[in-house]
Amino acid sequence: MITTVQSCTLVGIDAELVDVECTIDRGLPQYSVVGLAAPSVKEGATRIQSALKTIGHDLPLKKVTINLAPADLRKPGCGLDLPIALAVLAADGIVPDDALAGRLVLGELGLDGAVRSVRGVLAAALRARAAGLRGIIVPEPCAAEAAVVDDVAVHPVADLAEIVAALRGERPLRAPGPGGRPSLRAAAVDMAEVRGQSLARAAVEIAVAGGHNILLAGPPGTGKTMVARRIPTLLPDMTRAEALETTKIYSAMGLAHGLIDTRPFRAPHHTISTAALIGGGSSPRPGEISLAHNGVLFLDEFPEFPRAAVEGLRQPLEERCVSIDRVHGALRLPASFLLVAAANPCPCGWLGSGVRQCTCGPGAIERYRLRLSGPLLDRIDLQIYVRPVPLRELRRTDPGESSAQIRARVAAARDRQLARLRPWNLRCNAEMPSAVLRATCKLDSLGERTLAELVERRRTVTARSVDRLIKVARTVADLLGQDDIDAGCLLEAAGFREVDPLADLAAEIPQLA
Repeated sequence: MITTVQSCTLVGIDAELVDVECTIDRGLPQYSVVGLAAPSVKEGATRIQSALKTIGHDLPLKKVTINLAPADLRKPGCGLDLPIALAVLAADGIVPDDALAGRLVLGELGLDGAVRSVRGVLAAALRARAAGLRGIIVPEPCAAEAAVVDDVAVHPVADLAEIVAALRGERPLRAPGPGGRPSLRAAAVDMAEVRGQSLARAAVEIAVAGGHNILLAGPPGTGKTMVARRIPTLLPDMTRAEALETTKIYSAMGLAHGLIDTRPFRAPHHTISTAALIGGGSSPRPGEISLAHNGVLFLDEFPEFPRAAVEGLRQPLEERCVSIDRVHGALRLPASFLLVAAANPCPCGWLGSGVRQCTCGPGAIERYRLRLSGPLLDRIDLQIYVRPVPLRELRRTDPGESSAQIRARVAAARDRQLARLRPWNLRCNAEMPSAVLRATCKLDSLGERTLAELVERRRTVTARSVDRLIKVARTVADLLGQDDIDAGCLLEAAGFREVDPLADLAAEIPQLA
């Protein structure tokens, strides 16, 4: 007799259904697992045998064969321990073979029979609901994570003995308890703490309102990092769909403890590898750009990041997803984030600061500037130079405008964008493709003349940069509550993207030679 228990395996951030089939035949004692199982799954035989002994059973002294279907799908991880153990018990007549019908089972077994947490439980619950299953049995620590999915019953289990007793009708399956730990903002910071920097504050407000990428260039100590770390306090609340998307990614990494309902803020160190930033590895996993999905990716000391890692941002910034191709298959991971980059103007940091004399030679400055390629900078909508704050402004005691005040304007602007972009299922101006841009951001004759003058005045212009300039102007109009983009909106948008701030400062190099 063949018994079947339904489970799943993680592929990227998605769960794929796996049928765990077990048959026990006469013959010499043997335990074999087929179906492209990873070593961690095959090693589960030792864990399963020890766990079975804790409930007074053992692997049958017969030929035990486990088949994991589909056979062409690689199955890594330890989440198949529990379904394999239950399939063996069902085939041996210990539990009814129909007790698990319509339920998905997932969990790692300890030697003492404890059911331990696994990665990807949220993805498993979503897959169970999509497959029309009536419930999912998961490790107790993961129950809050699975419970955020509606229309699928979640049953937490603490150990093998509990689930065996429930399947035999000796006790009911449990329902999950209260949700996991609440999701809070990273720190109690506020834009009111920022002194001066009116240009940076205005640029950040536009960036957050429209979802535009921003580069803050300037000497050390001018508040670039301080402003960037307060951006999460300006972002609108996540929708439930966005929360599920983000939690699914963190669940696949084993980092979720219930629904993540605040936007992520990721700030990796500049020594990060390409695979850690973009995603990948021998067994491809999400990188920092996917962990920042629906949130903020802050790259401080932007030119110091490895060239390959920085250039790898080109596709995600354009398509809001990343494709990772390997011999065994390809993954497409979400990566819709707000990029906030900070950079010094030169290796010593003081070029053009007016505070200290730059000690870098012209060659060093030029090499430093060329670490950021033109195609990459072309994808950054707002590029400004953050200058030192005068002592008089720095010592002011009255607070600046608070995050709550700015956030209210951002929320109103986002509401206008959602209403306008709903037919295309877009959320903010930065997501607009060219066709939608032309349909929703038409300019009048004065606006067209202003745009032509701006293009004529700029040193380098691409079709992408023109589109991004209009998108920023559309966001400026949304913040002002205007239905149309006027010449003033275009001029203000151009002021935040007039030139590459690092290249502009490089014009001072001949004076230093």
